[in-house]
Amino acid sequence: MNIDVDHVARLARLTLTGEEKARIGEQLAKILTYIDTLNRLDTEGVEPTTHAVPVVNVMRGDEAGPCLSPDEALANAPDRVDGFFRVPRIIED
Repeated sequence: MNIDVDHVARLARLTLTGEEKARIGEQLAKILTYIDTLNRLDTEGVEPTTHAVPVVNVMRGDEAGPCLSPDEALANAPDRVDGFFRVPRIIED
């Protein structure tokens, strides 16, 4: 398998030494050889999956709870006006 490390490095905007090019060339060759091995596997009848093991949602339920008072919510606001956060204007006239 012929890999053009210079081309890949240029695409990635990397400057490599000769030693790095040789090492990366060997690593890329091994990776591509392994991918070729995987491509030859018979996957007929194998369902596509996103996870190797079942995944369960670990998030808590969305339930209403106590809220902050307006004064608590604005306690650390650097600038507030009439009970609201004041932010820089981003839309011009």
